[in-house]
Amino acid sequence: MCAVVGHRFMLDMGPWGLQPCEVVAVEHERLLCYSFAPGTLNTTVTWRLEPEGSGTRLSLEHKGFDLDSPLGKAAFQGMGKGWPEVIQRLQDVLGV
Repeated sequence: MCAVVGHRFMLDMGPWGLQPCEVVAVEHERLLCYSFAPGTLNTTVTWRLEPEGSGTRLSLEHKGFDLDSPLGKAAFQGMGKGWPEVIQRLQDVLGV
């Protein structure tokens, strides 16, 4: 199954509950970009895959935090700690 622009889904963020998301850009086997918590946090998460040597580089960008709002600042700080854990779990699953 392939991601489609406009598809809406919910991410289970554990103690932070279900967060609505919507796919905003897709490049098959290269890029997935989705809005995260539109209407409250209003950020964007982008995953990219790029060939590198004999492997593939995965990059993640989570942007759009309003650091002037308490919610935006708290989310930025929390996700700054949470994303490295997500990447580590991916590495563990992929065996890299």
